[in-house]
Amino acid sequence: KYTKFSICYYWINSLDQKTSIYTRSENVAIPSGKENKTAALPYDHRIMPLENTSSTGTYYCEVKWNDIQKMGKGVFVLARDTGYRDTSYGWEILITLTVLLAVLSITATALLLWKRKVLCPRRKQLNILRQKVETQLPSASPPPSLPVYD
Repeated sequence: KYTKFSICYYWINSLDQKTSIYTRSENVAIPSGKENKTAALPYDHRIMPLENTSSTGTYYCEVKWNDIQKMGKGVFVLARDTGYRDTSYGWEILITLTVLLAVLSITATALLLWKRKVLCPRRKQLNILRQKVETQLPSASPPPSLPVYD
């Protein structure tokens, strides 16, 4: 009774319209010793490339015997114009980070050189002050202390 059945593949679009994709009939012979036992048989169906975005919907498989009908849970398929795109930004992040570090390095070097040019005239003044203090006669009071940052 259950050796003859049909398999139907179809999909239901967003408007709840059912569209048949493929139907096939099967007649399975029961091997001896396997009578009156439940059997599970796999049947695969490959959906060819979808034509356009209107192919979006839930795809189902249904098996029909004479008096019984079983339907699968369905698989939702979202069809897009561009297809799948990998969103790996590895190279972009690496190049951006390298450029950012290079700019920061150049800026820090420029600031250090600029600061050195600004401080150099003060150092000359401090050296002149030191020479004046050393040439003065020694007195009881200690020479003025130099700034700590010098």
